[in-house]
Formats: sequence, C-alpha cells, structure tokens
Amino acid sequence: MKTVEIDEQQRLPVKKENVISMPLGLLGFEQVKKYILLVTPEEEPFLWLQMLDNQNQGFVVISPSAAVPTYAPDIPEADIEFLNIKSPADALILNIVTVRNGQATVNLKGPIVINRHTLVGKQCIPTNVAEFALQHPINPVPVAA
Repeated sequence: MKTVEIDEQQRLPVKKENVISMPLGLLGFEQVKKYILLVTPEEEPFLWLQMLDNQNQGFVVISPSAAVPTYAPDIPEADIEFLNIKSPADALILNIVTVRNGQATVNLKGPIVINRHTLVGKQCIPTNVAEFALQHPINPVPVAA
C-alpha cells in the first residue's frame, strides 16, 4: 500500500488530545503507531490520516457512508473488546482510498475502526469480508450542507 506525500501547506498543528493510537499499526505499516486525522472542507468527504512521526506521509481515507451507503462490516467481537467499544456510536469507521490512473477506489475489506472516546484504533477484517471488495470504485456521495 502506498502513502501520499503531504506538502508543508497541508500540515495543521497537532494537539496531543487528537492523536490516534494504533497499537498494532496498519497493514504494511505496523511500525507506525501514532496518527492524526486531518479534515479540510474543500477536500470533503476525503480526510487525511497523517503519520505523526513522519508528517510528510499519510493515507487518504473516507467515511464508508460517503462512498458506499450500504456498507455494513461485521466487526469481530475480539476487535470490539480490544477497542473497548460499548456501542456502535463509540466507533468511527474509516476506509483507505487509493487513486490509480485517475480512478479512486476504497478498501472495504480492511476498515480502520477507532474508538471515538479513547482514540485507539485498529485495522479490522470484518467477519463478512467476502461481501466486500478490496478496490471498490467510488464516486463520493455529496455531503449535505
């Protein structure tokens, strides 16, 4: 999986209380444990999951509801316990976006699940993974104003 280079102008100040901890890292980036989620209104519904220790690299991510409104991953109970998620409202789910030859796709097989309260996250493999594509073509749904 490739990361995106982030230029100096895209960087925003990082506050310690906004740091997302990924104790197990992401697939292919297991050594990277700290991230920050960056939002810029002109790029919505896309967001940046920026590496904290290497602020020149990050992933483009999207909320699955903006890309595939019917997406319903069944997150394994062990992952829910690991993240200490008590209710669905506690979970923020993001999916990594890849752009190749001008076509954006989203990885629906490996969502990133983050506990909104603790900011601890984990890339999970849903138990219903066979229902999803690794490279699902996306045309983002416009965000309501």
